[in-house]
Amino acid sequence: MNGPLDLPAEYPQLLAEIKQRIRRAQTRVMLSASAELIQLYWEIGSLIDARQRRQGWGARVIPQLARDLRSELPDEKGFSERNIDRMLAFYREYSDVEFSPQLVAKTSAPGQTLEISPQPAAKFPGELLLSVPWSHHDLLRAKVKDPATRAWYMRASIENGWSRSVLLAQIQTGAHERAGQAVTNFGLRLPPPDSDLARQALKDPYILDFLTISDDFRERELEAGLIAHMERFLIELGQGFAFVGRQHHLKLGDRDFYLDLLFYHLKLRRYVVVEIKRGEFQAEYAGKVNLYCNLVDDQLRHPNDAPTIGLILCQEPDRLFAEYTLRGIDKPIGVSGYELTRALPAELEATLPTIEQIEAELQGGAE
Repeated sequence: MNGPLDLPAEYPQLLAEIKQRIRRAQTRVMLSASAELIQLYWEIGSLIDARQRRQGWGARVIPQLARDLRSELPDEKGFSERNIDRMLAFYREYSDVEFSPQLVAKTSAPGQTLEISPQPAAKFPGELLLSVPWSHHDLLRAKVKDPATRAWYMRASIENGWSRSVLLAQIQTGAHERAGQAVTNFGLRLPPPDSDLARQALKDPYILDFLTISDDFRERELEAGLIAHMERFLIELGQGFAFVGRQHHLKLGDRDFYLDLLFYHLKLRRYVVVEIKRGEFQAEYAGKVNLYCNLVDDQLRHPNDAPTIGLILCQEPDRLFAEYTLRGIDKPIGVSGYELTRALPAELEATLPTIEQIEAELQGGAE
């Protein structure tokens, strides 16, 4: 094992600088602790990287650094050898980012929209990096290689307040590819920027793989399953949806109507009627939801609310047919598909044995 005598001459200076930065970070306000921690880790990675590049320091410095920090700052957590390795990798990933003194004050809390000022020279604006929890950064670097896609997940994590496990689930289901992909008539029925905001609130398809129902399910069974797993359904719907009711009853004269699911969107400030259907999209679904939106606007909508929008969820949303159908509908309505299980990637599916192959192998083994 390498001891302190094997370390470079300037190692004590490095240790002193890091200790000074750690103590400086401890004095910052607790509300900005996460952002300060990210910047601190980036700076530590920068200090180590500079020594390694200029003076050719080897990997033995990091284990020794972790031991000395643990010895001299025993109350401080997060400076293990593994985490210092992550700090170095984090800095090298974002070495071209510059942090201004005002960045910490600008970072957004979960649920708030992050305003990003242009910084053309950097892959990621400093505000964005500081706003994402450290636990998320390692996951993003490992799972999302494309810079633009990674930035999308960073912003989505901030705005939706995703935990690490939720972020992983969103990455695995390709949330960035599904956002804003529903077929809608919002461009015809809503003024900008409302039309863009409403379109981004919907996705296609919705992944409902948390449900365990048979292939020949009834629509009411699907509704009941969504209610039983409402927390996960709300996560899949996205930030801003608040559940109002299932089979919500509305009357028109002597007629009774029951809405499959009714939500209120807190950011859009409008009701959202959700109708769930099996099989293919049918034109009459749009007329039905159009009626429901009119009823909600007349009977539930507050004067300060925006007009109600509808969302038709079906298993097979023929996009072209849905687009033509929605053109003649008065109310803003979207059509999306839903999947109860995610299909296997084609390359993986091709490597799996068929039922016939498994049976033949079993029969061969029994002979």
